[in-house]
Amino acid sequence: QVQLVESGGGLVQAGGSLRLSCAASGRTFRTYGMGWFRQTPGKEREFVARIDWYGGSPDYADFVKGRFTISRDNAKNTVDLQMNGLKPEDTAVYYCAAASHYVNFVTTVTSWGQGTQVTVSS
Repeated sequence: QVQLVESGGGLVQAGGSLRLSCAASGRTFRTYGMGWFRQTPGKEREFVARIDWYGGSPDYADFVKGRFTISRDNAKNTVDLQMNGLKPEDTAVYYCAAASHYVNFVTTVTSWGQGTQVTVSS
């Protein structure tokens, strides 16, 4: 398993941008698909974006397509989420995740970060 620590959350006005970063420890980082989920109070955690082990095949939930960009750097053991055009409905706790299988990403998550709060004001 890998250990994950997120950073970069905060408060931003609607239309603004934030960049989340996830630092992973563990020599097997590059073998995992990586991604981001988010959760608001009273709702289930939902998938946001994923990227495969070598940094290809980025995939996004429909509600963030065209606004968010996921990337990873295997040399630094990091995965980032660039969030542009933020909306109040993007307010949530964002979680970094590592999964053993990119294709079945949502059902094969093996590690979670502690989460970072993103708040978008209107």
